Amino acid sequence: MAKNMKEKTEKIAATKDKRPYATAKYVRISPYKVRTVLALIRGKSVEEASAILTYCNKGGSEEVKKVLLSAAANAEHNQGMDRGDLVVAEAYANGGPHLKRMQPVSKGRGHAILKRTSHITVVLDAKKI
Repeated sequence: MAKNMKEKTEKIAATKDKRPYATAKYVRISPYKVRTVLALIRGKSVEEASAILTYCNKGGSEEVKKVLLSAAANAEHNQGMDRGDLVVAEAYANGGPHLKRMQPVSKGRGHAILKRTSHITVVLDAKKI
C-alpha cells in the first residue's frame, strides 16, 4: 500500500506543470464577464497585458490585473524569472459557488437570483525565441 502511494505521488510530481501561476478564488463577478477581459490579454507580454488592463473599462479588469501581477511576482520570486521575458500562456475563469437570493414578485411568489462568483487563473511562461 505504501509503495503504491509513493509511486503515485512521484508520478503526480513528475507530470505537474512547472509554469508560474496565480489564482484568485471566490471573486464576486460572473465568469462570463471576466472571460471577455481575459481574452484581451491572452498571448501578450506581462507589460503589455498590464497596460491593456489599466485602461480597460470592463468590470473584471481590476481583479484580473491583480492576478496577473501576482503571477509575475511569483515567477520572479519563486523561480527567478525575468519579468520582461514573461508571456500570458493561459488565462481562464471558472465558475465558483453561487450566492442564492430571492426576488419577491406578485401573488406571494419569489424568483431566484443567482449571484455568481469566479475563480480566475493566469498562467505565465517564458518567451519562445
